[in-house]
Amino acid sequence: MQVAIAGWGTALPKGRITNTDLEARVETSDEWIVERTGIRERRIAGEDESTATLATAAGRAALESAGITAADVDFMVIATATPEQPIPHTGAFVGDALGLTCGSFDMNVGCAGFIYGLVTGSSWLVTSGYRNVLVIGAETLTRVVDPRDRGTCILFGDGAAAVVLQPSGPDGGAVLGWDMGVDGSAHGLIGIPAGGSRLPATPDTIDDGLQFIKMQGQEVFRRAVRAVVSSVERALERAGITADDVDWFIPHQANLRIIEAAAQRLGIDPDRTIVNIEWFGNTSAASIPLAMAQAADAGRIRDGDVILMSGFGAGMAWGSAVVRWGRP
Repeated sequence: MQVAIAGWGTALPKGRITNTDLEARVETSDEWIVERTGIRERRIAGEDESTATLATAAGRAALESAGITAADVDFMVIATATPEQPIPHTGAFVGDALGLTCGSFDMNVGCAGFIYGLVTGSSWLVTSGYRNVLVIGAETLTRVVDPRDRGTCILFGDGAAAVVLQPSGPDGGAVLGWDMGVDGSAHGLIGIPAGGSRLPATPDTIDDGLQFIKMQGQEVFRRAVRAVVSSVERALERAGITADDVDWFIPHQANLRIIEAAAQRLGIDPDRTIVNIEWFGNTSAASIPLAMAQAADAGRIRDGDVILMSGFGAGMAWGSAVVRWGRP
């Protein structure tokens, strides 16, 4: 049995933070940010928005796109590094809002989260008898970014995107191959130090800003390109194809320079690479499905196209998947 993406949807906050806005906050400039990251603006969640509200809106849109209702959903996976709260999991809030009673859980694998959710959901469809699995990537990263740290506040934005996975026949869409992994020795390169059992939040940790994302940018860049290339090569091999067979490369939207370097090493032309980082920044687990859904809605992705997706991030975790586009 094959598994196809039967529907998709997105949710974006109306609020925006432009590079000009950031110029008034930290020592930076629009030219500096664009040259180093490719980002011009990013979305920011409002007071009445959260990871769960964005995930709910994206999930509802995906159900409508797939032509099903909440009663048809057998399981839900939410990929997020910015959960609604520590306990309970974000899926409880989203499930309540959507009217789901099926099982659900959160998956915190950072920017590789959507790939992990896609592979997990596909595996359940093959082995469990499920008919519909809802996979959502949702983040409110601006809530965990130090507004005074120009190394991180220029990068991250908020948003959500979702897909419905369904069993498919030989002529429909399919997950052709995948690769996932984690190099835990690099766990210190990206992370939020305080707030967990390792370092509980205290007045001192808050004074030190340890509740915010910390990142070693240059080392992340170096490792990210290498991780993406190696992971993609394994996923392509498992799918039985080469980079020449790929119609569209949809990488995690972390940094335009990383995207360009990885695509060049893989031999994938820029005109086959889908990029939207200019307007949304790094939305972590939401970035791949957001770029994919927007490209599909614009008619760029067509039935039968081979889609290559790859994400990397905190952990340091990575994941790649090769998908033949088409509904079941």
